[in-house]
Amino acid sequence: MSDPLQQRRQRLTGIALMCGAVATFSCLDATGKYLLRYMDPLQVVWARYFGAFLLALIFLNPITRPKMMTTTRPFLQVGRSALLLGSTALSFFALRYLQLDEALAILFSTPFLVALFSGPLLGEWVGWRRWTAIGVGFFGVLLVVRPGFGGIHPAALLTFCGAICYALYVITTRVLARTDTSETTLFYSNLVGAVAMLPIIPFVWTPPNSALVVALMVLIGALGSGGHYLLILGHRLAPASTLAPFIYTQIVWTTTLGFLVFGDLPNHWTIIGGLVVVSSGLYLLNRERKLGKAEPSAPVA
Repeated sequence: MSDPLQQRRQRLTGIALMCGAVATFSCLDATGKYLLRYMDPLQVVWARYFGAFLLALIFLNPITRPKMMTTTRPFLQVGRSALLLGSTALSFFALRYLQLDEALAILFSTPFLVALFSGPLLGEWVGWRRWTAIGVGFFGVLLVVRPGFGGIHPAALLTFCGAICYALYVITTRVLARTDTSETTLFYSNLVGAVAMLPIIPFVWTPPNSALVVALMVLIGALGSGGHYLLILGHRLAPASTLAPFIYTQIVWTTTLGFLVFGDLPNHWTIIGGLVVVSSGLYLLNRERKLGKAEPSAPVA
């Protein structure tokens, strides 16, 4: 198999893994929203990290595989995990004051930020075609959420800081994929989040009132762990700037789950915007099928 063909297939596999990760995160959000009926949001965040950490202990078993906890970049691992936790926390606090559409419009600036940071930090420069596709996808998201720009609450700054944290989290995931195994990176993500939330949970704890709630608390941990494992695997195969636009597909999954789980019927703006998002992603996918991997120092169009 020729080298360009192998690289092309790796990039396509990375895109598929990214789409799977985004779909898993949408399921995580739907599960979390359902759990909010029964407990404090901080308890939901704790369940997401603590559940994922327990599953990592069971299935990855770092006790009998101590090498899995060995990392060549411990500070970067902790920093990456803190970025993810910070992004989650900032978005949560901002949503106390912002409408969901305003927060989503700001959060979906992540692909722009990833494309902006990928060049100087990773040497993965983005060309005008990918910038155009990213812009079209972002326009589709704006059609869905249709944010109002008059008198936005100062808490919008928290959401934007959360988007910056998440973009840097994506960049550091790509960096760590070059040296550490996927299992090691996943383990530290869950460990840091679980330890950080542990001192908080006694103040917000509400005992689960049914087996269903307990099952959903376990499920949200599994979805968080599984989604980020797919994300890590995807970044081992494809540049961050290539994968970032496919974050937009989350709006499609979220809309579908909102209808199936909560009965939220999408309006015509949601349908039109979703089609724009999908079209942007299909264009990028077609580009990856036609082009091999560019040189790291050259712009990727």
